[in-house]
Amino acid sequence: MNRLFDDRAYKTSESVGWTPPCDIFEDDDELALRFDLAGVDPKDVDIRFENGVLTLRGERKLENEARRDSYHRIELAYGTFTRSFSLPATVDAEKIRAEARNGLLTVHLPKRAETKPRAIQVKVGA
Repeated sequence: MNRLFDDRAYKTSESVGWTPPCDIFEDDDELALRFDLAGVDPKDVDIRFENGVLTLRGERKLENEARRDSYHRIELAYGTFTRSFSLPATVDAEKIRAEARNGLLTVHLPKRAETKPRAIQVKVGA
């Protein structure tokens, strides 16, 4: 399962300034990807799903770029980012949604109904 979400194969030739950390988790109904995007306006994040690949792009901008020389230390990463993940065929692409809260962006990837496990009742003959 971990290889399914390996994004190293999808690096592009774009200049990538930093890589936001991502947690991936799953329950019976969906997969979810949670990104740490503190300081990034959710409106500035582009999320696309194409040919089984989910791609997230955006940029964290340094406030007061003109006064950069007055900083004593800059430890936060700034610039553009791109992350891409190959998704399993069980994802229902029509129902993908994203929400941002407290600097975290969560992309919900619901599973298609036909791929969810279901219980089969055994009937006993009379």
